[in-house]
Amino acid sequence: MSLWQCSVDMVLYPPPPVRSLAHKAISFIQDSTTFHHLLQILSLLSKTSLDRDRFVVAKFLRRCFSHLSPESLLLGRSLFDRVPAPDAFLWNTVIRAHLQRQNPAESLRLFRRMMLCESAALDSFSLSLSLQACGRLGEIAIGETLHSLVFKLGLLMDVFVQTALVEMYAKVGSTCLARMVFDEMPSRDMVSYNVMLGAYVASCDTGEARNLFDEMPARDLVSWNTMIYGYAKIGDVGAARDIFDRTNERDLLSWSSMISAYAQSRQSNEALRLFHEMQLAKVAPDEVTMVSVLSACGDTGALGMGRAMHRLIERNRIEVDLRLGTALVDMYAKCGDIENSLKVFYALNKRDVLTWSAMIIGLANHGLGQVALDLFSKMISEGIQPNEITFVGVLSACGHVGLVSEGWAHFNTMSDVYGVLPKIEHYGCMVDLLGRAGRIEEARGLIERMPYRPDAVIWRALLNACRIHKNVEVAEQAIENLVLLDPYVDGHYVLLSNIYAQANMWDGVRRMRKLLKTKSIERIPGSSSIEVDNAVHEFVAGDKSHLRCDEIYQMVKEMIDKLKGNGYCPVTSLVLQDIDEPSKEASLAQHSEKLALAFGLLSLPPKSTIRIFKNLRVCEDCHLAMKLVSSVYDRELVVRDRNRFHHFAKGECSCKDYW
Repeated sequence: MSLWQCSVDMVLYPPPPVRSLAHKAISFIQDSTTFHHLLQILSLLSKTSLDRDRFVVAKFLRRCFSHLSPESLLLGRSLFDRVPAPDAFLWNTVIRAHLQRQNPAESLRLFRRMMLCESAALDSFSLSLSLQACGRLGEIAIGETLHSLVFKLGLLMDVFVQTALVEMYAKVGSTCLARMVFDEMPSRDMVSYNVMLGAYVASCDTGEARNLFDEMPARDLVSWNTMIYGYAKIGDVGAARDIFDRTNERDLLSWSSMISAYAQSRQSNEALRLFHEMQLAKVAPDEVTMVSVLSACGDTGALGMGRAMHRLIERNRIEVDLRLGTALVDMYAKCGDIENSLKVFYALNKRDVLTWSAMIIGLANHGLGQVALDLFSKMISEGIQPNEITFVGVLSACGHVGLVSEGWAHFNTMSDVYGVLPKIEHYGCMVDLLGRAGRIEEARGLIERMPYRPDAVIWRALLNACRIHKNVEVAEQAIENLVLLDPYVDGHYVLLSNIYAQANMWDGVRRMRKLLKTKSIERIPGSSSIEVDNAVHEFVAGDKSHLRCDEIYQMVKEMIDKLKGNGYCPVTSLVLQDIDEPSKEASLAQHSEKLALAFGLLSLPPKSTIRIFKNLRVCEDCHLAMKLVSSVYDRELVVRDRNRFHHFAKGECSCKDYW
């Protein structure tokens, strides 16, 4: 037999001592798939003394730490703690495991123990892992001590350690020190550049980030994605899109960041268009993508699209976590389908304060104030602590249905019971509640007593109350303050002009017209959108751009004639132009709400609900017309304006003319 053959035989058929047992144990470790398997293997290691074999222990620890269950981490840790003198590799393995399980404090404690262990010498991996732990904990003092240790151990030339130092200083908020370390690095790799780039983006310094990005000798997908995310974070959608369009390769993060940028900047149609492109590119969305897409659907009121996205989530088996579940609740509520919003809400396995708040706000905006308050009580009974967003919903619920006593009670318990300090938006809700209920002097008194300087929202709420209750004196006080805060918002002047018109004070109306003209204030065009066959159609007043323009205007004429036969009288006092009555009626007939309504009557099946979304407050004339349409045409209408949802049915509106 040759020497070569003997060697082969020894490898294939080793003698039966401990080494073959170790090989078997390693094979068991590699084949293990459950926590129960790991328990059995640990028992085997203990019985055969293989729990002292560093190679076997290392394999076992890595297998334990690759499992996601907390039990497997504890199991691996129990074995590690029995090793008499762990080497650096074992220490680094267990330190990394705790870092990956989001327990940086334990990683640092283990590192301190390692420093006292004579059997393990600190190396670049030990230092890098401990620096990562410092960054996550915000421990700059410990980080600086470790920086000194890096110098002492002669690791300043190590790119791996230097990159960890850059990341640590960035995470603790010291971008300048991060850049100092970066500049002192003898050599830099792609990871180093990306870490420094991420540091600038995290501190919202996109100027320096762009300078570094342009200086990079090479860029990878992480570099491009970091810049897209950075511009999206500060709301510079144009710059984000420029970077996005220049990328040769795009992954899920690229698409999701850009879609999120559009959604957050309220460019919702662009967000939905880009999502369609993402689907054509065969990139599968995740829960983060879908949160942004659902937000865009809710913003545009695209219920059909929102329902399609919900089906896509179910079809792709995307996990509906707390954030995505809340986004679904919010989307259905904003799209006018409060029934499905409630259905999703109650189907969720878990709900946090944001989920409860989204549902409460949705109910409030639909005029279901008492239901919203009942849900708030249920939330408290389940032990969920409300936050400031929750109370905006609660106070709005009281405001939309005129529950003054309940509103005051909830406002007073905010800080006394729940420790939530009322902010200016909560005072705004109370001013709105009191004003709508006709308690204008009480609202004015609250404004004078509140610990904040009143903003435009506060005065606008008071001005709107004066419109409802025809209080010219307080309206003039409100407009004086609004002109100082927001002098070029046309809505203030239009609202006061309407109040003057209601009081037959035509000199005041003319004065408002003159102010609008002399200040060169352009009125924000009202627009109304309606979804038909998953396509959103948008109209502005006097719009002639639609392909079915002639049919729409013919339907408007027929609709107005039919309504007049049922008692409709156009509210021509809302028209501020100095024109005759027939021209004023013609102007009202061309409001965007009526054009959208006519298109809905033409395009949607009989008896189906017509849903319209208005960017501004729906005017009194269109509100009156829609009440009559719901009766004359026997159709349910759901209209979302800037303030709330209006559900029209059988000649009535859910707001009870209180909006």
